[in-house]
Amino acid sequence: MTSSDPTAVPDPWHALRELLAAMDAEIEQVYVERGIEGVRPRFAYPLIRLAHTGPLTIRELARSLDRSHSAVSQTVAALRREGLVTSEPGPDARTRRIDLTERGRSLVPFLEAEWRATHATVAELDSEVPYAMTAVVEEVWRALERRSMRQRVLHHLVEPPQ
Repeated sequence: MTSSDPTAVPDPWHALRELLAAMDAEIEQVYVERGIEGVRPRFAYPLIRLAHTGPLTIRELARSLDRSHSAVSQTVAALRREGLVTSEPGPDARTRRIDLTERGRSLVPFLEAEWRATHATVAELDSEVPYAMTAVVEEVWRALERRSMRQRVLHHLVEPPQ
């Protein structure tokens, strides 16, 4: 143990996590106001994709969404609990094909409209702030391409003596 608790100083990620959580909560409130219960904003992307592609394995869905298998697997489990997707045996014993239920399919037109409205909202926010969020994210990615997060952490890492 070191002499001082490093978690006592403010977490530099806290504000970003709080912002994203607050925006998701606001989008979820739009769903609730429309009588759509049990649907989270993170469900929109896979539900819309499945509506356009038809059944996919979790691996195929993860690849098409550019998300990790683990993250999509967790989302699919939540979608299944809410009765939005079904899971059937896939082409081999290790895979499952995910498809929309009637409830899931019925939500897609609204989710597509919300998706477009959210994108318009992000563009609106970008125009209102001095540094567009989308531009800042792109700049951070470029900086990390020049020197990775791992390299940066290692540069600052001072390991305790053993």
